[in-house]
Amino acid sequence: MKIRRRMSQRLITISPDKTVLDALALMQKNSIRHLPVVDGKKFVGFVSEFDLREVRLLPLAHDILVRDVMIKKPVTISPEETLEDAARLIFKHKIGGLPVLENGKVVGVITSKDILAAFIEMMGVLESSSRIDVVLGKKPHAFEEISRLIKENGGTIMSVGTTTHANQGGKKVHFFRLEKCDVDPIVEAIKERNYEIVSVMK
Repeated sequence: MKIRRRMSQRLITISPDKTVLDALALMQKNSIRHLPVVDGKKFVGFVSEFDLREVRLLPLAHDILVRDVMIKKPVTISPEETLEDAARLIFKHKIGGLPVLENGKVVGVITSKDILAAFIEMMGVLESSSRIDVVLGKKPHAFEEISRLIKENGGTIMSVGTTTHANQGGKKVHFFRLEKCDVDPIVEAIKERNYEIVSVMK
């Protein structure tokens, strides 16, 4: 999924000549934790609530300007890149959000909270569901066969993911999240084809 679809559409920015206390007040008013810093129409930096709250404790904090504490060359991302790209950058740089730039102009912000919400939505985690974890092995067309068996036995796939389980000797496990259903016929059909089922959530 492209960043453009999940980034904050309500772009709120701040001038580098505003104070740290101005920035914190703006964040509180709009329930946000990150602010792109814009000088006129030019993107010049990025500030986070965490950084500002640390500065607020300093003597004469009311005189400290945003330009003095902002990140001048923050990690950025394009609206045409994917949520996976954003997640990798946020994890790699241990940050909470990214300014989204298009042709040098800030057009939005994507945060770790936005990414988590999108992944939860895509995975259907908050919906009532069933789940079957299966080792597909190296059998040709195994994924297609499992998908067909699920459908033929009354299941509807909501999402599919993969992981490597240490408890399974490093084997790659596919987890099929289904709309809530009776999974017993599906499990039996999968076992009959000699696939290894790791776990079942009814």
